[in-house]
Amino acid sequence: MTIIRTAIYLFTGAAPALLASHSQAQNYPAKPIRIVVPLAAGGPGDVLARAVGQKLTESVGQQVVVDNRVGANTNIGNEAVAKSAPDGYTLLMSASTLTINPSLYSNLPYDAIKSFVPVTLVATTPLVFVVHPSLPVKSVREFIALAKAKPAQLHYGSAGNGSVLHLAGEMLNSMAHIKIVHVPYKGVTNAFSDLLGGQISLMFPGAPIALPQVQAGKLRALAVTGDKRSPAAPELPTVAEAAGLPGYEVSVWYGVLAPAGTPSAVVNRLHSEIVKIVQSPDIVARFAALGAEPVHNTPEQFAAFLKSDLVKWTKVVRDSGARVD
Repeated sequence: MTIIRTAIYLFTGAAPALLASHSQAQNYPAKPIRIVVPLAAGGPGDVLARAVGQKLTESVGQQVVVDNRVGANTNIGNEAVAKSAPDGYTLLMSASTLTINPSLYSNLPYDAIKSFVPVTLVATTPLVFVVHPSLPVKSVREFIALAKAKPAQLHYGSAGNGSVLHLAGEMLNSMAHIKIVHVPYKGVTNAFSDLLGGQISLMFPGAPIALPQVQAGKLRALAVTGDKRSPAAPELPTVAEAAGLPGYEVSVWYGVLAPAGTPSAVVNRLHSEIVKIVQSPDIVARFAALGAEPVHNTPEQFAAFLKSDLVKWTKVVRDSGARVD
């Protein structure tokens, strides 16, 4: 009898919460939704968020507003969402920096894993390993051989310490046992300008800015950094296959998260709507113009991905000695 009474108590005690969650999902959304983008307006993450937001507005019948909260290498926007009400009305269009920053900053005001509930990945975009034409190499293997012959004499640029472009080079240093020297810039544009001018030897920019210059003969592309060849440049091998470095993979990813504690029914509704959006032909075409590949996964798969990505970048940052604070 004690067991039966306990079971009845647990069921009746849980029932109101279950009913409340169900009711909230049934009525969701009942007001505008805000997507916080911790990245600059006009950049890939912002454009992706606005494309998804526009479609989400149409599908759920409520206005979806994009709110750019820029600063501190995305930490300002991440914190804003982490501390928002877990009701599904404030979302985060996150990026790779979410799992990189914990290794770079000693006292973050949020936890990259515990402060959020994942909804789905939205897109990934590889970087392109490009060199200045004056560098006498035509493959990644030739580049590695040159770097070994000239340790600490080849310089690569990035958007700044701790950026994905920086860590792509540090991962190559670690896995290929070479020493190329990082030169941090204030933004991608300045670094890319110096690469075109020959002041630095190589870089790992995104496909949209790299490929036009490759096609114009102003840069030479050696590989893409993703785990598979990119539809934007299918003729380019991955670094892993070109250099025999299994496990080398660097992609910029974007995904939607909500504050921890957001009801699972609301998360599931968002997941369903966003997955349909990223699979729609016009969104696929729009993403492709940015060099991005639409992707999606379940909240559980996204959670596992975040944990794995955090482990990967922790090792790269530790091996490189990179710090921001």
